[in-house]
Amino acid sequence: MLKKSAAYRFPTELKEMKYEIQDHAASLGLNFFPTIFEVLDYRELNEVAAYGGYPYRYPHWRFGMEYDRLSKSHAYGLSKIYEMVINNDPCYAYLLKCNNPVDQKLVMAHVYGHCDFFKNNLFFAHTNRKMVDEMANHATRIQRYVDRYGAERVETFIDCCLSLENLIDLHGSFIKRRGKEGSDESRSSNGSERCGSESDPCQCKRPLSGPPTCSGQECESAAAECRGKRGEGVDSSLDDEDEPISPRRLRSKGYMEPYINPPEFIQERTEEIKAKRREKKHFPEAAEADVLLFLLENAPLKNWQRDILSIIREEAYYFLPQGQTKIMNEGWATYWHSRIMTEKVLKDSEVIDYADHHSGTVGGSRLQLNPYKLGLELFRDIEDRWNKGRFGKDYESCEDLATRGNWDLELGRGREKIFEVRRLYNDLTFIDTFFTDDFCRRQKLFVYAKNDKSPAWRIKTREFGKVKEMILNSLTNLGRPLIRIVDGNFENRGELLLDHAHEEQDLKWDFAGETLVNLQRLWKRPVHVDSIKAGKRIRLSFDGKEHKSRELN
Repeated sequence: MLKKSAAYRFPTELKEMKYEIQDHAASLGLNFFPTIFEVLDYRELNEVAAYGGYPYRYPHWRFGMEYDRLSKSHAYGLSKIYEMVINNDPCYAYLLKCNNPVDQKLVMAHVYGHCDFFKNNLFFAHTNRKMVDEMANHATRIQRYVDRYGAERVETFIDCCLSLENLIDLHGSFIKRRGKEGSDESRSSNGSERCGSESDPCQCKRPLSGPPTCSGQECESAAAECRGKRGEGVDSSLDDEDEPISPRRLRSKGYMEPYINPPEFIQERTEEIKAKRREKKHFPEAAEADVLLFLLENAPLKNWQRDILSIIREEAYYFLPQGQTKIMNEGWATYWHSRIMTEKVLKDSEVIDYADHHSGTVGGSRLQLNPYKLGLELFRDIEDRWNKGRFGKDYESCEDLATRGNWDLELGRGREKIFEVRRLYNDLTFIDTFFTDDFCRRQKLFVYAKNDKSPAWRIKTREFGKVKEMILNSLTNLGRPLIRIVDGNFENRGELLLDHAHEEQDLKWDFAGETLVNLQRLWKRPVHVDSIKAGKRIRLSFDGKEHKSRELN
């Protein structure tokens, strides 16, 4: 890739467009990170797109495969990337060099909508705002492992990790799953903890349940201290049940003891403590949705393997909100690019070109719902409803269609409401709350399926409840199966047992079998997953040599 000057990268004409659109976006209430635009030709843009929008990623064959797919798609005229923007502070956005000025304006306005969403939506609040630098750090660390252990070995392990990258806790950023032991401040988000103290000369990151990642003498002493704090290397042959149990008592004089500390209460507390001790013997104590974290803490991995797995997990959590808010994010950006273009920056000579390209963005598809279209129309509907007061008990209880159609309380709260929605909702709650019967009918949405008598696709139903249910089902858990670890020492043999919460969503059994293969490579012991197939409880297992499936009672 040839190096070009900054002036070439972002010419003056585009710079003037940027400042104009930025001022209009800010005046309309958008609040975004500083945004840096770069102009790339289609080869450079395909390269960046293959890396997921980042200029530098770790070496892996899938990025080359994606670049080849994008390049051929562009060469054959099947697709064209108009823009790309990264959730970062500052935000980085890329413009295609061959776009005409109208397209560049549209893309810039669209980008500022995305940047506002990244900064203010609740589900992006926990993401790393310096992810461009972090991605480069990940690439450097993995390249070191490639140089040391070989590309084939490292890529094979990355393949295993990538097949499991969706086995994370989708709500883990907002729900505290563990007690104090699992949320110690010394523990970082990627499943590692720091050894030593501020005064120690070695401040390396030590993966959970593993040795330190450097071999210095100071680090070894710090690691020994950490192991002592965690109880490692301590004789634990004494059973918890053999230890005396003495619940806390309030101080009292002898003659007041039966009244201050009643024997019935002390006995009840003793039984509670015994019950908690028994619960702690289960491994894990509760079903673990974050499978990658469990593997980081407990799988017999080498240091470099644990580090790579932590990188895959960190990136999975970073990209998670983008999957959870695809409809809202694209709808929000499209809403604002249409407002800014039609009300502020569009010239008379550019109207036809803008209408042509905008209609292509929000056009319907015969194969799937267009997130741009659905998100845009929902935001417009919310704004209109809250401007006219079409919400609340009075409106919902009105059954006269003419009255509902003419309902207008002139509240003017639409703009305030859509900003509130942008801040607090994700796609699932967005659709569940604001996708109404009236909206479904106006948008002419329906469910289609193949007819039993012919291979042709037919309209199955236009019923509002069925349409909404299908959309919500596709968004629940991002359409993925919900898998949790329920036993890390299954049948006392060190085997791993997972459970699939069925929820009317079947596993793809061929995919499940291959995933168990990769899971067994990390766990080094047989692995099992329980699910439902054809109404029967099934356990699929892999012991490192062959798959087995049996029906459970």
